[in-house]
Amino acid sequence: MRKVALMVWISLVLASCAQEKPKVYAVEELEFAAGEGASLPVLFSGSDLLISWVSKPSDSLAVLSYARLKDGAWTQPEPITQGKNWFVNWADFPTIVENQGSLLSHILQKSAPATFSYDVKLSVLPKGQTGWINGLPLHTDATQTEHGFVSAIAYTDSSFLVSWLDGRNTGGSSHDHSGHGTGAMSIRVAEVSQDGRVLWDELLDAKTCDCCQTSSALTALGPVVVYRNRSDKEIRDIAITRLVEGKWTEPSVIHPDGWEIAGCPVNGPRVAAKGNTVLVGWFTAAGAAPKVKFAFSGDAGATFSTPISLDSAGIIGRVDVALLDDRSGIVSWMETRGDQTFLRAARVDRDGNMGTPLSITAIDPSRKSGFPQLELHGETVYFAWTEVGEKSTRIRTAFLPKEAFEE
Repeated sequence: MRKVALMVWISLVLASCAQEKPKVYAVEELEFAAGEGASLPVLFSGSDLLISWVSKPSDSLAVLSYARLKDGAWTQPEPITQGKNWFVNWADFPTIVENQGSLLSHILQKSAPATFSYDVKLSVLPKGQTGWINGLPLHTDATQTEHGFVSAIAYTDSSFLVSWLDGRNTGGSSHDHSGHGTGAMSIRVAEVSQDGRVLWDELLDAKTCDCCQTSSALTALGPVVVYRNRSDKEIRDIAITRLVEGKWTEPSVIHPDGWEIAGCPVNGPRVAAKGNTVLVGWFTAAGAAPKVKFAFSGDAGATFSTPISLDSAGIIGRVDVALLDDRSGIVSWMETRGDQTFLRAARVDRDGNMGTPLSITAIDPSRKSGFPQLELHGETVYFAWTEVGEKSTRIRTAFLPKEAFEE
Protein backbone atom coordinates (compact mmCIF):
# COMPACT_ATOMS: atom_id res chain seq x y z
CA MET A 1 0.00 0.00 0.00
CA ARG A 2 1.33 3.42 -0.93
CA LYS A 3 0.28 6.14 1.52
CA VAL A 4 0.38 9.67 0.16
CA ALA A 5 0.33 12.51 2.67
CA LEU A 6 -2.19 15.12 1.58
CA MET A 7 -1.36 18.79 1.89
CA VAL A 8 -3.20 19.02 5.19
CA TRP A 9 -1.48 18.63 8.56
CA ILE A 10 -3.19 18.50 11.91
CA SER A 11 -1.34 19.40 15.10
CA LEU A 12 -2.82 18.60 18.46
CA VAL A 13 -1.19 19.51 21.76
CA LEU A 14 -1.37 16.66 24.24
CA ALA A 15 -0.62 17.42 27.86
CA SER A 16 1.64 15.12 29.85
CA CYS A 17 2.66 15.26 33.49
CA ALA A 18 6.07 16.67 32.61
CA GLN A 19 5.39 18.96 29.67
CA GLU A 20 3.14 19.62 26.72
CA LYS A 21 4.17 17.55 23.72
CA PRO A 22 2.89 18.27 20.24
CA LYS A 23 1.53 15.36 18.26
CA VAL A 24 1.10 15.76 14.53
CA TYR A 25 -1.38 13.77 12.47
CA ALA A 26 -1.18 13.69 8.68
CA VAL A 27 -4.24 12.97 6.60
CA GLU A 28 -3.05 10.01 4.58
CA GLU A 29 -4.39 9.00 1.22
CA LEU A 30 -5.32 5.46 0.23
CA GLU A 31 -4.44 4.74 -3.38
CA PHE A 32 -7.64 4.02 -5.28
CA ALA A 33 -7.73 2.15 -8.59
CA ALA A 34 -11.04 3.31 -10.08
CA GLY A 35 -9.27 5.71 -12.46
CA GLU A 36 -10.59 8.60 -14.53
CA GLY A 37 -14.32 9.18 -14.85
CA ALA A 38 -15.25 7.73 -11.46
CA SER A 39 -17.51 9.65 -9.07
CA LEU A 40 -20.29 9.29 -6.47
CA PRO A 41 -18.42 7.30 -3.82
CA VAL A 42 -20.29 5.74 -0.90
CA LEU A 43 -18.59 4.22 2.18
CA PHE A 44 -20.11 1.55 4.40
CA SER A 45 -18.57 -0.04 7.49
CA GLY A 46 -19.50 -3.69 8.01
CA SER A 47 -17.25 -6.70 8.47
CA ASP A 48 -15.06 -4.86 5.96
CA LEU A 49 -15.04 -1.24 4.87
CA LEU A 50 -16.83 -1.10 1.52
CA ILE A 51 -16.83 1.56 -1.16
CA SER A 52 -19.11 1.79 -4.19
CA TRP A 53 -18.98 4.27 -7.06
CA VAL A 54 -20.16 4.97 -10.61
CA SER A 55 -17.90 5.16 -13.67
CA LYS A 56 -18.83 6.46 -17.13
CA PRO A 57 -16.71 4.67 -19.77
CA SER A 58 -18.75 6.53 -22.40
CA ASP A 59 -21.50 9.13 -22.53
CA SER A 60 -24.16 6.42 -22.70
CA LEU A 61 -22.75 3.63 -20.50
CA ALA A 62 -22.61 3.71 -16.69
CA VAL A 63 -20.99 1.07 -14.46
CA LEU A 64 -21.60 0.57 -10.73
CA SER A 65 -18.63 -1.07 -8.97
CA TYR A 66 -17.39 -1.75 -5.45
CA ALA A 67 -14.25 -2.68 -3.53
CA ARG A 68 -13.24 -3.72 -0.01
CA LEU A 69 -10.51 -2.47 2.28
CA LYS A 70 -8.22 -5.43 2.98
CA ASP A 71 -4.94 -5.23 4.89
CA GLY A 72 -4.92 -1.45 4.60
CA ALA A 73 -5.51 -1.30 0.83
CA TRP A 74 -8.47 -1.29 -1.52
CA THR A 75 -9.10 -4.50 -3.45
CA GLN A 76 -9.40 -4.35 -7.22
CA PRO A 77 -12.76 -2.95 -8.41
CA GLU A 78 -15.54 -5.48 -8.94
CA PRO A 79 -18.55 -4.62 -11.13
CA ILE A 80 -22.06 -4.83 -9.68
CA THR A 81 -24.08 -3.91 -12.76
CA GLN A 82 -24.01 -1.64 -15.80
CA GLY A 83 -26.52 -0.02 -18.12
CA LYS A 84 -27.25 2.59 -20.77
CA ASN A 85 -30.61 3.75 -19.45
CA TRP A 86 -29.68 5.01 -15.99
CA PHE A 87 -30.37 8.33 -14.36
CA VAL A 88 -26.98 9.36 -12.98
CA ASN A 89 -27.10 12.40 -10.72
CA TRP A 90 -24.60 14.20 -8.49
CA ALA A 91 -26.95 14.16 -5.46
CA ASP A 92 -28.97 10.97 -6.00
CA PHE A 93 -26.36 8.22 -5.96
CA PRO A 94 -26.28 4.43 -5.43
CA THR A 95 -25.93 2.98 -1.94
CA ILE A 96 -24.12 -0.11 -0.74
CA VAL A 97 -24.83 -1.95 2.52
CA GLU A 98 -23.84 -5.29 4.05
CA ASN A 99 -25.83 -7.57 6.35
CA GLN A 100 -24.39 -10.84 7.66
CA GLY A 101 -22.22 -11.19 4.55
CA SER A 102 -24.99 -10.32 2.05
CA LEU A 103 -24.78 -7.11 0.03
CA LEU A 104 -27.43 -4.74 -1.35
CA SER A 105 -27.04 -1.82 -3.75
CA HIS A 106 -29.24 0.04 -6.23
CA ILE A 107 -29.32 2.16 -9.38
CA LEU A 108 -31.90 4.49 -10.92
CA GLN A 109 -33.26 3.19 -14.24
CA LYS A 110 -35.17 5.36 -16.70
CA SER A 111 -38.84 4.41 -17.06
CA ALA A 112 -39.71 6.86 -19.86
CA PRO A 113 -37.96 9.39 -22.12
CA ALA A 114 -38.78 12.28 -19.78
CA THR A 115 -35.70 13.38 -17.84
CA PHE A 116 -37.17 12.80 -14.40
CA SER A 117 -38.94 9.49 -14.96
CA TYR A 118 -37.01 6.67 -13.34
CA ASP A 119 -37.36 3.73 -10.97
CA VAL A 120 -35.22 2.28 -8.20
CA LYS A 121 -33.76 -1.08 -9.18
CA LEU A 122 -32.06 -3.20 -6.53
CA SER A 123 -28.96 -5.37 -6.82
CA VAL A 124 -28.24 -8.06 -4.23
CA LEU A 125 -25.39 -10.47 -3.63
CA PRO A 126 -26.63 -13.05 -1.11
CA LYS A 127 -23.99 -14.55 1.15
CA GLY A 128 -22.30 -17.54 -0.43
CA GLN A 129 -23.24 -16.61 -3.99
CA THR A 130 -20.75 -15.39 -6.58
CA GLY A 131 -22.97 -13.36 -8.90
CA TRP A 132 -25.08 -10.27 -8.27
CA ILE A 133 -28.82 -10.43 -8.91
CA ASN A 134 -29.68 -7.18 -10.69
CA GLY A 135 -32.73 -5.25 -11.83
CA LEU A 136 -35.00 -6.11 -8.89
CA PRO A 137 -37.93 -3.71 -8.31
CA LEU A 138 -38.20 -1.77 -5.05
CA HIS A 139 -41.64 -0.34 -5.87
CA THR A 140 -44.42 -1.49 -8.21
CA ASP A 141 -46.54 1.64 -8.72
CA ALA A 142 -45.58 1.74 -12.44
CA THR A 143 -45.88 5.53 -12.60
CA GLN A 144 -43.44 7.29 -14.91
CA THR A 145 -42.24 9.60 -12.17
CA GLU A 146 -39.23 10.15 -9.91
CA HIS A 147 -38.14 7.52 -7.41
CA GLY A 148 -34.80 7.91 -5.68
CA PHE A 149 -32.72 9.32 -2.83
CA VAL A 150 -32.44 5.84 -1.34
CA SER A 151 -30.98 4.99 2.06
CA ALA A 152 -30.50 1.41 3.22
CA ILE A 153 -29.44 -0.28 6.44
CA ALA A 154 -29.06 -3.81 7.77
CA TYR A 155 -32.32 -4.53 9.60
CA THR A 156 -33.01 -8.08 10.81
CA ASP A 157 -30.47 -10.89 10.50
CA SER A 158 -31.98 -11.73 7.12
CA SER A 159 -33.24 -8.41 5.72
CA PHE A 160 -32.50 -4.79 4.86
CA LEU A 161 -34.58 -1.67 5.48
CA VAL A 162 -34.76 0.67 2.49
CA SER A 163 -36.29 4.17 2.40
CA TRP A 164 -36.74 6.40 -0.65
CA LEU A 165 -38.46 9.47 -2.05
CA ASP A 166 -41.41 8.44 -4.20
CA GLY A 167 -43.07 10.53 -6.91
CA ARG A 168 -46.08 8.34 -7.68
CA ASN A 169 -48.45 11.13 -6.59
CA THR A 170 -46.72 13.93 -8.48
CA GLY A 171 -48.38 13.05 -11.78
CA GLY A 172 -45.07 13.07 -13.61
CA SER A 173 -45.81 16.40 -15.28
CA SER A 174 -42.34 17.73 -14.57
CA HIS A 175 -39.56 17.80 -12.05
CA ASP A 176 -40.61 20.88 -10.09
CA HIS A 177 -38.30 21.87 -7.23
CA SER A 178 -40.78 24.55 -6.28
CA GLY A 179 -43.32 21.86 -5.53
CA HIS A 180 -46.14 23.26 -7.67
CA GLY A 181 -46.84 20.15 -9.70
CA THR A 182 -49.96 18.01 -9.51
CA GLY A 183 -48.95 16.35 -6.25
CA ALA A 184 -46.28 16.13 -3.60
CA MET A 185 -43.24 13.93 -3.29
CA SER A 186 -43.59 11.34 -0.52
CA ILE A 187 -41.26 9.11 1.45
CA ARG A 188 -41.74 5.36 1.74
CA VAL A 189 -39.94 2.50 3.45
CA ALA A 190 -39.68 -1.22 2.69
CA GLU A 191 -38.18 -4.34 4.21
CA VAL A 192 -36.17 -6.27 1.62
CA SER A 193 -34.96 -9.84 2.05
CA GLN A 194 -31.34 -10.77 1.38
CA ASP A 195 -32.38 -12.24 -1.97
CA GLY A 196 -34.03 -8.97 -2.98
CA ARG A 197 -37.73 -9.66 -2.31
CA VAL A 198 -39.80 -6.76 -0.94
CA LEU A 199 -41.53 -8.15 2.16
CA TRP A 200 -43.64 -5.06 2.85
CA ASP A 201 -43.62 -1.34 2.13
CA GLU A 202 -45.30 1.59 3.82
CA LEU A 203 -45.87 5.32 3.40
CA LEU A 204 -44.03 7.39 6.01
CA ASP A 205 -44.95 10.95 4.97
CA ALA A 206 -47.16 12.06 2.08
CA LYS A 207 -45.43 15.43 1.60
CA THR A 208 -41.67 15.89 1.62
CA CYS A 209 -39.00 18.03 0.03
CA ASP A 210 -38.37 16.81 -3.51
CA CYS A 211 -34.64 16.30 -3.87
CA CYS A 212 -32.89 15.93 -0.49
CA GLN A 213 -31.28 12.67 0.53
CA THR A 214 -32.97 10.40 3.06
CA SER A 215 -30.96 8.70 5.82
CA SER A 216 -31.64 5.73 8.09
CA ALA A 217 -30.15 4.08 11.16
CA LEU A 218 -30.94 1.25 13.56
CA THR A 219 -31.26 2.04 17.27
CA ALA A 220 -31.65 -0.40 20.16
CA LEU A 221 -35.40 0.26 19.99
CA GLY A 222 -35.80 0.00 16.23
CA PRO A 223 -35.09 1.86 12.98
CA VAL A 224 -35.32 5.61 12.38
CA VAL A 225 -35.58 7.52 9.11
CA VAL A 226 -34.67 11.21 8.74
CA TYR A 227 -35.40 13.47 5.78
CA ARG A 228 -36.27 17.05 4.84
CA ASN A 229 -39.93 17.70 5.51
CA ARG A 230 -42.17 20.16 3.64
CA SER A 231 -45.07 21.91 5.33
CA ASP A 232 -48.04 23.59 3.65
CA LYS A 233 -46.27 26.90 4.35
CA GLU A 234 -43.08 25.70 2.58
CA ILE A 235 -41.11 25.25 5.79
CA ARG A 236 -38.48 22.64 4.97
CA ASP A 237 -36.89 21.46 8.20
CA ILE A 238 -35.49 18.04 9.09
CA ALA A 239 -37.96 15.43 10.36
CA ILE A 240 -37.65 11.97 11.90
CA THR A 241 -39.98 8.99 12.08
CA ARG A 242 -39.37 5.86 14.19
CA LEU A 243 -40.67 2.32 14.13
CA VAL A 244 -42.03 1.77 17.65
CA GLU A 245 -43.83 -1.45 18.60
CA GLY A 246 -44.56 -2.25 14.98
CA LYS A 247 -45.88 1.19 14.00
CA TRP A 248 -44.16 4.17 12.44
CA THR A 249 -44.56 7.33 14.50
CA GLU A 250 -45.99 10.54 13.14
CA PRO A 251 -43.06 12.53 11.70
CA SER A 252 -41.66 15.15 14.05
CA VAL A 253 -39.27 18.00 13.33
CA ILE A 254 -35.89 17.52 15.01
CA HIS A 255 -35.38 21.26 15.47
CA PRO A 256 -37.65 24.09 14.23
CA ASP A 257 -35.18 26.03 12.09
CA GLY A 258 -38.08 27.60 10.24
CA TRP A 259 -36.42 27.50 6.82
CA GLU A 260 -39.04 28.79 4.42
CA ILE A 261 -37.91 28.07 0.87
CA ALA A 262 -39.97 27.67 -2.28
CA GLY A 263 -37.66 25.05 -3.77
CA CYS A 264 -35.64 22.05 -2.70
CA PRO A 265 -32.08 22.88 -1.55
CA VAL A 266 -30.76 19.42 -2.56
CA ASN A 267 -28.88 19.10 0.74
CA GLY A 268 -30.21 16.27 2.88
CA PRO A 269 -29.53 15.11 6.46
CA ARG A 270 -27.42 12.23 7.79
CA VAL A 271 -28.07 10.04 10.82
CA ALA A 272 -26.03 7.55 12.85
CA ALA A 273 -27.13 5.43 15.81
CA LYS A 274 -25.52 3.29 18.49
CA GLY A 275 -27.77 1.77 21.13
CA ASN A 276 -30.17 4.52 22.20
CA THR A 277 -27.84 7.31 21.03
CA VAL A 278 -28.72 9.03 17.75
CA LEU A 279 -26.72 11.77 16.00
CA VAL A 280 -28.25 13.79 13.15
CA GLY A 281 -26.49 16.39 11.02
CA TRP A 282 -28.08 18.76 8.50
CA PHE A 283 -27.80 22.02 6.56
CA THR A 284 -30.17 24.96 6.87
CA ALA A 285 -30.26 28.50 5.54
CA ALA A 286 -33.18 29.85 7.56
CA GLY A 287 -33.09 33.62 7.63
CA ALA A 288 -30.64 33.56 4.70
CA ALA A 289 -27.91 32.45 7.15
CA PRO A 290 -26.26 29.15 6.06
CA LYS A 291 -25.50 26.78 8.94
CA VAL A 292 -24.71 23.16 9.62
CA LYS A 293 -26.31 21.74 12.74
CA PHE A 294 -25.77 18.56 14.73
CA ALA A 295 -28.09 17.21 17.42
CA PHE A 296 -27.98 14.21 19.75
CA SER A 297 -30.74 12.04 21.12
CA GLY A 298 -30.36 9.74 24.11
CA ASP A 299 -33.74 8.05 23.75
CA ALA A 300 -33.50 6.48 20.29
CA GLY A 301 -34.69 9.60 18.48
CA ALA A 302 -37.78 10.43 20.54
CA THR A 303 -36.29 13.78 21.64
CA PHE A 304 -33.18 15.76 20.71
CA SER A 305 -30.84 18.16 22.47
CA THR A 306 -30.35 21.76 21.40
CA PRO A 307 -28.30 21.54 18.19
CA ILE A 308 -24.64 22.41 17.93
CA SER A 309 -24.62 25.11 15.26
CA LEU A 310 -21.77 26.19 13.02
CA ASP A 311 -22.52 29.24 10.91
CA SER A 312 -20.41 30.94 8.29
CA ALA A 313 -21.12 32.73 5.04
CA GLY A 314 -19.12 29.97 3.35
CA ILE A 315 -21.04 26.99 4.71
CA ILE A 316 -22.14 24.71 1.86
CA GLY A 317 -23.43 21.76 3.88
CA ARG A 318 -23.32 18.23 2.38
CA VAL A 319 -22.91 16.79 5.86
CA ASP A 320 -22.03 13.33 7.13
CA VAL A 321 -21.90 11.89 10.66
CA ALA A 322 -20.48 8.92 12.57
CA LEU A 323 -20.74 7.96 16.24
CA LEU A 324 -17.63 7.31 18.32
CA ASP A 325 -19.56 6.12 21.38
CA ASP A 326 -22.80 6.89 23.20
CA ARG A 327 -21.73 10.45 23.98
CA SER A 328 -19.69 11.70 21.02
CA GLY A 329 -19.29 11.54 17.28
CA ILE A 330 -17.45 12.89 14.26
CA VAL A 331 -19.15 15.14 11.73
CA SER A 332 -18.11 16.51 8.35
CA TRP A 333 -19.28 19.25 6.00
CA MET A 334 -18.13 21.45 3.12
CA GLU A 335 -17.16 25.06 3.72
CA THR A 336 -15.61 27.83 1.65
CA ARG A 337 -12.95 29.88 3.42
CA GLY A 338 -11.47 32.74 1.42
CA ASP A 339 -10.99 31.57 -2.15
CA GLN A 340 -10.86 27.84 -1.32
CA THR A 341 -13.43 25.23 -0.35
CA PHE A 342 -12.59 22.46 2.11
CA LEU A 343 -14.00 19.23 3.42
CA ARG A 344 -13.99 19.86 7.17
CA ALA A 345 -14.50 17.49 10.10
CA ALA A 346 -14.75 17.81 13.88
CA ARG A 347 -15.65 15.94 17.03
CA VAL A 348 -18.97 16.77 18.71
CA ASP A 349 -20.46 15.54 21.99
CA ARG A 350 -23.80 15.37 23.78
CA ASP A 351 -22.84 18.26 26.08
CA GLY A 352 -22.95 20.60 23.10
CA ASN A 353 -19.21 20.86 22.52
CA MET A 354 -17.45 20.87 19.17
CA GLY A 355 -13.72 20.24 18.83
CA THR A 356 -11.42 22.23 16.59
CA PRO A 357 -12.55 21.70 12.99
CA LEU A 358 -9.93 19.98 10.83
CA SER A 359 -9.52 20.65 7.12
CA ILE A 360 -9.33 17.21 5.51
CA THR A 361 -8.79 18.31 1.92
CA ALA A 362 -9.43 21.13 -0.51
CA ILE A 363 -12.46 20.27 -2.63
CA ASP A 364 -14.30 21.66 -5.63
CA PRO A 365 -17.45 23.50 -4.46
CA SER A 366 -19.47 22.64 -7.57
CA ARG A 367 -22.09 19.93 -7.89
CA LYS A 368 -19.56 17.71 -9.64
CA SER A 369 -17.81 17.03 -6.34
CA GLY A 370 -21.00 15.44 -5.01
CA PHE A 371 -21.43 14.53 -1.36
CA PRO A 372 -18.21 13.60 0.49
CA GLN A 373 -18.34 10.50 2.65
CA LEU A 374 -17.26 9.92 6.26
CA GLU A 375 -17.10 6.49 7.90
CA LEU A 376 -15.62 5.14 11.12
CA HIS A 377 -14.20 1.62 10.77
CA GLY A 378 -12.39 0.18 13.76
CA GLU A 379 -9.93 2.75 15.10
CA THR A 380 -9.76 4.74 11.86
CA VAL A 381 -11.86 7.49 10.29
CA TYR A 382 -12.12 7.25 6.51
CA PHE A 383 -13.12 9.88 3.96
CA ALA A 384 -14.04 9.63 0.28
CA TRP A 385 -14.82 12.39 -2.22
CA THR A 386 -14.91 13.18 -5.91
CA GLU A 387 -11.98 15.19 -7.23
CA VAL A 388 -12.94 17.40 -10.16
CA GLY A 389 -10.29 17.82 -12.86
CA GLU A 390 -10.26 19.92 -16.00
CA LYS A 391 -11.46 17.05 -18.19
CA SER A 392 -12.68 14.35 -15.84
CA THR A 393 -13.33 13.26 -12.26
CA ARG A 394 -11.72 10.70 -10.00
CA ILE A 395 -12.31 9.40 -6.49
CA ARG A 396 -9.94 10.13 -3.63
CA THR A 397 -9.95 8.28 -0.30
CA ALA A 398 -8.02 9.14 2.85
CA PHE A 399 -7.93 8.41 6.56
CA LEU A 400 -7.01 9.66 10.01
CA PRO A 401 -6.67 7.74 13.25
CA LYS A 402 -9.68 8.13 15.51
CA GLU A 403 -7.51 9.68 18.20
CA ALA A 404 -6.94 12.71 15.96
CA PHE A 405 -10.47 13.76 16.94
CA GLU A 406 -10.16 12.95 20.64
CA GLU A 407 -9.11 16.32 21.93
